[in-house]
Amino acid sequence: MRAVVLDEFGPAGNLRFADFPDPRPEPGWATVRLRASALNWHDVLVRQGRYHSPLPHVLGADGAGVRVDTGEEVVIVPSLWWGGDDSAPGASWEILGDHRPGTYAELVRVPVECVVPKPAGLSWPQAAALPLVGLTTYRALFTRGRLRAGESALVLGAGGGVATMAVSLAVGIGASVAVTSSSVGKIESARGLGAGGGVLYTDPDWPQAARELSPGGRGFDLVLDSVGTWQESIQALRPGGRLVVLGASRAQEARIDVRHFYFGQFDLLGTTMGGPRDFAGLLELLTSRRVAPPVIDRVFPLDQADQAHQYLERGGGFGKIVLTQD
Repeated sequence: MRAVVLDEFGPAGNLRFADFPDPRPEPGWATVRLRASALNWHDVLVRQGRYHSPLPHVLGADGAGVRVDTGEEVVIVPSLWWGGDDSAPGASWEILGDHRPGTYAELVRVPVECVVPKPAGLSWPQAAALPLVGLTTYRALFTRGRLRAGESALVLGAGGGVATMAVSLAVGIGASVAVTSSSVGKIESARGLGAGGGVLYTDPDWPQAARELSPGGRGFDLVLDSVGTWQESIQALRPGGRLVVLGASRAQEARIDVRHFYFGQFDLLGTTMGGPRDFAGLLELLTSRRVAPPVIDRVFPLDQADQAHQYLERGGGFGKIVLTQD
């Protein structure tokens, strides 16, 4: 098969379109002929060598296509072997594309429990863009964050796939949402998804400015932080609010005022990805509520994955970046 192959960790230019061995059929596994594959920031980290993937390697966690043995149109759930404990993944858990060939290819092989029917009404790019951010965001907002209708949420970093999905899902269940961004244009795009407004995080006083957008100016019930700015995020919470952390794109370490934290009765909740029941909950939500489909920013052909990675790293887009095949 043809695939995007990484021979050496490093910059996006190390990705090359080349031949790679076909996945071998095996009981308990399904082979999918991919129609589209979506990029995630996690792929950049894999490319840089953060997860010590075997080389040569094929990146990619997200994909959608046709199951070879049945002809069924499917999406791939990239959370492998989560285990039976909903509270946290088991010891065998891994993300597709970390240590096994991923979705930047014509074919991919995954455990049979990791293929589910493609949701009706989604295009191939939308279907490919759904699994990782949809699963991650659903678990962050609802399984871990316990967000309910009538509550308020602040989503940091409007523009990325998690942020756009978070706005759509939170608005879909009847929560009020505000966002932060470095761009007025991205805030306006988030309004188009149902956000009530937003603030520029380039303003040193953005936590207070964000609080003023919360009901009564009291602070948000939940802040979704994928960037790692815990101290500022806590300042935007109401007393007793929940800070849900699922990324560290701007900071690997965080300092917090411990006394302020416990007097504020805050919850600090870490999360990443999710299990089968989280994904089932996501699909049920998509069918039962008016939730916007994944936002697609730009589509590249599979053989231009290096250019797609460069575009992702520049950070100017709004929504998901997708690789497609004819």
